[in-house]
Amino acid sequence: MLERNNIYLGDSYELIKEIPDKSIDLIVIDPPYQIDGKPKSKEALENTKNEITKGINKLNQELMDNHICDGIKEEIFEEFMRVMKVPNIYIWCNRKQIPMYLNYFVNKLHLNFEILVWNKPNVMPLYNHQYLNDVEYCLYFRGSNVCNPKCYDDARTVFKNPTNKIDKFAFHHPTCKPVNIIEKLIKNSSKENDLVLDCFLGSGTTAVACKNLNRDYIGIEINPKWYKIALDRLDGCDANGQQSFILR
Repeated sequence: MLERNNIYLGDSYELIKEIPDKSIDLIVIDPPYQIDGKPKSKEALENTKNEITKGINKLNQELMDNHICDGIKEEIFEEFMRVMKVPNIYIWCNRKQIPMYLNYFVNKLHLNFEILVWNKPNVMPLYNHQYLNDVEYCLYFRGSNVCNPKCYDDARTVFKNPTNKIDKFAFHHPTCKPVNIIEKLIKNSSKENDLVLDCFLGSGTTAVACKNLNRDYIGIEINPKWYKIALDRLDGCDANGQQSFILR
């Protein structure tokens, strides 16, 4: 059985089976996004003349190299429902994944839902034949009486927050979310001493937010590099082992 206030190295699809039924108060996850395409060669990346396109290609390549671009396996959805006391789950995703999540949690299970948006005003200005890539989506699926924002600002569905370059540099994770946004989600949908699960923990943002807010947590991460970084982060250190002053 997985214990409170610990993070575990391993496969979420297997380790979640060790969590007892109806023991989790809230799930907050940022699983791999679904990104189509094949990895580009190093030469192709370097030969790209447009610097903005080159930056996007390098980011996508990093996601592919770290195996965080293949989406999520729907088989884990039933495990989410099994371990939660009542439905109460935030899922970060990209636009392509929204229909799949809505189909399961809304069309099949008839849960209440919200589509929350992280609006990033400082994204790269790439808009040729498309809209800016200036938002990320967080889907919230819930039962009754689990969403309790305490003030007008907490109840907003759009989070205006710049891209968190400092966190990404400190913790070496290309998709880590801002701690302040994760804290807002946790405050809105849990109480002190509640148990929060993040089974795609990455560099440990959810665990840090729980620690800051006096919530208990269980974290699972399959990548040994980020598992170690998450452990160090909870001890106040960045990915280089230096004391970090950006933890909140």
